[in-house]
Amino acid sequence: VVGTKPKILKPMGTNSMSMLKFENTSALDAALTAKVSDLLKAAIVAEGKASLVVSGGRTPVGFFHLLSQCELDWSKVTIALADERWVNADHAASNEKLVRENLLINEAHKAEYLALKTDAENALDGEAECQRRLNALGRFTVVILGMGDDGHTASLFPGSETLERGLDMHSGMDCIAVTPLDAPHQRMSMTLPRLLNTESLIIHISGASKQQVLTQANAGDDIKELPIRAILQQQLTPVSIYWAQ
Repeated sequence: VVGTKPKILKPMGTNSMSMLKFENTSALDAALTAKVSDLLKAAIVAEGKASLVVSGGRTPVGFFHLLSQCELDWSKVTIALADERWVNADHAASNEKLVRENLLINEAHKAEYLALKTDAENALDGEAECQRRLNALGRFTVVILGMGDDGHTASLFPGSETLERGLDMHSGMDCIAVTPLDAPHQRMSMTLPRLLNTESLIIHISGASKQQVLTQANAGDDIKELPIRAILQQQLTPVSIYWAQ
């Protein structure tokens, strides 16, 4: 089948980084599902539990469906989102809604879900509770991030007032409230140090425009201009990029 074997490219930056290039999203989804399910199973064997952080958007939906069918002890897996819009879970813009309808189904319906949206009126008032929830979870097993054409990841947007706080490796914060400049809804986003506190870190992207952003990100070093640089160029956690044409 065309595209089932990825082309492994040379590391792109100064970090320990690999990029797996797939000819189509179906091949990527299958490979990513196999990788993540193996990591979750290994963590359950070694530690008795596992955790998976995912991102919203259209890109991961096919992967979600495949992963949900994997046979593993989902009752020992906690799933969380890298960021969430401050809307109710039944709102069309809710990332939780996306995850519940596409990942927490089939075998994976047994997994525990950790919400970044609380009952607080706004995201800032919900920070402390989200901080408590994330702190209790400990080191993640797998974090899977997306990337926008503006170089944002999670809800760490260029130009946002809280970006510096979100990128601060010494803030002591697991999450921050974010008000995007050009997108609707307040957000709750995991911070850079929390996202990097994982055994495995994966960037999942597709399309030519995303490869251009990666090239641009690796050509400079201003993490506030393109926040994805903070992920790509850090030295703490190796990064694997899964990219489909």
